[in-house]
Amino acid sequence: MSNTQTPLHQLHAEAGASFTDFAGWQMPVRYTSDLAEHHAVREAAGLFDLSHMAEIRITGDLAPDALDYALASNMSAVPIGDAKYTLCLNEQAGIIDDLVVYRLGETEYLVVANASNRHAVVEALTTRAEPFGVSVADETDDTVMVAVQGPLSPDVVSSLGDLQLETPLHELGYYQVTEGTLSGHPVLLTRTGYTGEDGFEIYVPSTAGEALWRELVQVGGQYDLQLCGLAARDTLRLEAGMALYGNELDARTRPGQVRLSRVVDMDKDDFVGKQWLVDHPEPSETILVGLKAEGRRSARAGYQVIDPGTMEPVGTVTSGALSPTLGHPVAMALINRDYKDPDTELHLDVRGQMIPATVIPLPFYRRRKD
Repeated sequence: MSNTQTPLHQLHAEAGASFTDFAGWQMPVRYTSDLAEHHAVREAAGLFDLSHMAEIRITGDLAPDALDYALASNMSAVPIGDAKYTLCLNEQAGIIDDLVVYRLGETEYLVVANASNRHAVVEALTTRAEPFGVSVADETDDTVMVAVQGPLSPDVVSSLGDLQLETPLHELGYYQVTEGTLSGHPVLLTRTGYTGEDGFEIYVPSTAGEALWRELVQVGGQYDLQLCGLAARDTLRLEAGMALYGNELDARTRPGQVRLSRVVDMDKDDFVGKQWLVDHPEPSETILVGLKAEGRRSARAGYQVIDPGTMEPVGTVTSGALSPTLGHPVAMALINRDYKDPDTELHLDVRGQMIPATVIPLPFYRRRKD
């Protein structure tokens, strides 16, 4: 699937995007400036093409039971019209992927997976759902997914001319989903995102994607809507303390290590990975923390975290950047549990220079709520 282009690729090229390979997809990394795009989302609104994400529809009478077994959370308890963040675990309770799952009906769900794990998730769901007789359909290639994020995102989306929704936009709560039509095409609209701001993710058939993008750009002009690439998306999610698969999460990472035990429902009769968690109740040696660093030099993924007393490594940075919003470097790191308490002083080894850093609670940034 190397160098796959989204249905919106030509529009990005026309807008002057720089591209990068991401999980086999050619994705916009930026249009103008990483900082400008980041600040647009924090202060006004940003538009992202997320059509590389995987959309997998689960339907059938026993769909709730199938997902209860396949995933770590209690999916049968999710109300219709709600979404849930959850994990797909392997038998050793390692994370195959982190997912957002939308309940569209009594017997219908939409699972949204990371692009890099599309086939692994489809395979896991197909295998695990087979005994329940439900349908698992990969709709990724037929779907355009875009996100409008930022404090003015409700104004942008409500300006779409022919958007008809079952639940009015102003009534749609955080982590909720509604269906409808946009210019005669079916649309799925969710109040979700990966930036730490209010925002929406919109799903339409791939044939309707260009028209949706063009209209969002047109109506968004009055709200200073900016086109945004993966670089801004990464600094936004880092400030919001949101994990990225391949950085904070992988198939060897257990939920407790990355503070995701809250999404695992151990009260369920069974799910893939439960037995391993039952057999290994002791906490892992390492845990994910937030770090605030001094100066302007930021630690990147793979850099070592050092005990300033012994000068020995005690962990590894998983994500790091100079925070555009906060003005100082921040990082997430997997470190020895002995160093996890807030205000613990550590060093970051940034190419041989020891940068002082302090453990602080995640997230680094919380949005203003009116």
